[in-house]
Amino acid sequence: MAQLCETADLNVVGSTSQNLKHPNSRTYVGSGKLEEIAELRENLEADVVVFDDELSPGQLRNVEKRLESKIIDRPTLILDIFARRAFTHEGRLQVELAQLEYRLPRLTRMWTHLSRQAMGGVGLRGPGETQLEVDRRLARTRITLLKEQLSQVHRHRELYRERRRRNNVPVVALVGYTNAGKSTLLNQLSDSDVLEEDKLFATLDPTTRRIRLPGGDPILLTDTVGFINNLPTTLIAAFRATLEEIEEASVLLHVLDITHPNAPEQAETVRMILEELGVADKPTITALNKIDGLDTGTTPSEIRDDLNLPEDYVPISARDGTGLDVLLTRIEETVARSRNRVQLDVCIPYDRSELVNLFHRAGQVEVEEFGENGTRIVGMVPARVSSQFEPFIQSISTPSQAMSRDAAEASTHARAVD
Repeated sequence: MAQLCETADLNVVGSTSQNLKHPNSRTYVGSGKLEEIAELRENLEADVVVFDDELSPGQLRNVEKRLESKIIDRPTLILDIFARRAFTHEGRLQVELAQLEYRLPRLTRMWTHLSRQAMGGVGLRGPGETQLEVDRRLARTRITLLKEQLSQVHRHRELYRERRRRNNVPVVALVGYTNAGKSTLLNQLSDSDVLEEDKLFATLDPTTRRIRLPGGDPILLTDTVGFINNLPTTLIAAFRATLEEIEEASVLLHVLDITHPNAPEQAETVRMILEELGVADKPTITALNKIDGLDTGTTPSEIRDDLNLPEDYVPISARDGTGLDVLLTRIEETVARSRNRVQLDVCIPYDRSELVNLFHRAGQVEVEEFGENGTRIVGMVPARVSSQFEPFIQSISTPSQAMSRDAAEASTHARAVD
């Protein structure tokens, strides 16, 4: 929380906490703790009080009234940081949408003159709209417009993704807690100059670079927005572009700051968010970054032995390039396994649309038809997800079997011609 405040250019002068079974419905903290905070704020001459949780509109209003100070909750602080760091048109649209959707139910606390009503014109006997109603209507109109604009961006991105699928170039998505070093790693592997800062949420917009693996095959490496504990749901919904990049990926590269005191908790947060996104089953490599800041071991192999790491954990330093050769080899091996695909001919019932989405997202669709009983799809999917389609399979084969079948058909055709 202190890091978030510093990223938003707030100077932290004090902190306090309270253990409660449930937050107070009116003031979030207990009445005694609220009085203690009021005294602390006055003694420290603080002009902002930040709560490390989401406050309801009523709690915001009550706490603001008692503390006579500007109150910011965790989602508002994160949204403010995102607004500062949104540089592209798409990023600004996503941040503004998230801000409006979060603030809409909280507009009640922003006005002190809501009892005044604008009277109707001549012949209009209604009382008119309150300023609050006008603001809500304008906010809803703006939200609708932003969603339409983001939908156009989504269609534009989908064209790029469709071209990627046709080119059959694997996508590896960098995921991880914010400030874990994802952008630094992307720059090292692709020799690019993506913004990298020792601050939270330095990257908001997906950035993709083409690199070559040790064997010469190309992959697309995509940097995504960092995760954080208690990420506002409005942000998750608004930043669909980043989430789609993760869904499209063949392999996830989880970058973890091994030097951070809360590294295990950060890793668990990333795992939970990936589960929420429905991508936790994707092949994942964990890059333990910033090993140059560790006291134990001097080489990646020594660190691996000291920490007794499994094979899918690779110690690296994105800043000085240590361990990146091993990481690239591990990526190459994992990509090769993920491309082990199965040819399917399935008829998916209309009430299982999530499987249609999975086929499009994880596989390669060759034929799609809509019949009476469901959606018929012919194409290739990774072997790891093929079991989900088994109840609806009409025929199945591996690529090698398909090639053998084609060869046999060609031989039969040749004999018929002879």
